[in-house]
Amino acid sequence: MASAAAPVVTETKSVGMGQVVLGHAPATLSAVLGSCVGVAVYHPRLHLGALAHVVLPRATGQNANPGKFADTAVPFLLQLLERHGAPRAGLVAKIAGGACMFGVSGPMQIGEANIKAVLDALEAAGMRPAARDVGGTNGRRVALDCGTGSLSVESVGLPRRTL
Repeated sequence: MASAAAPVVTETKSVGMGQVVLGHAPATLSAVLGSCVGVAVYHPRLHLGALAHVVLPRATGQNANPGKFADTAVPFLLQLLERHGAPRAGLVAKIAGGACMFGVSGPMQIGEANIKAVLDALEAAGMRPAARDVGGTNGRRVALDCGTGSLSVESVGLPRRTL
């Protein structure tokens, strides 16, 4: 997980579950998502981006890993970007993931809860996603290009999308 003292990567970096990684062009930050939600936030002028790999909706008092939970990952990610000189007013957010991985509704479907919690956390921060590719029943592979701010989304059986 990235911390306040963590360097900003400039190479291709995979973002694991519960991690938040900062990148500067020419970095590409990628993640493989099922019911998890990828929260990509980018500053166009600075070519600085961050990707959070959110696993669960709420921390419920757990604070050891803020990147794991939507309600802590979003504020943590925004604070990291601000500490690296990215004013919140210039940030662009995009989200992807939150699939219903078992194909049926029920208590095991965390994807929808993750999507709602991420949207709620962004709204609480005064942000709305500029683009999203969420829900469905297929996992996704996402990649944030820190040079352009584009978020590519690949899903089995579907054409690649660029958000």
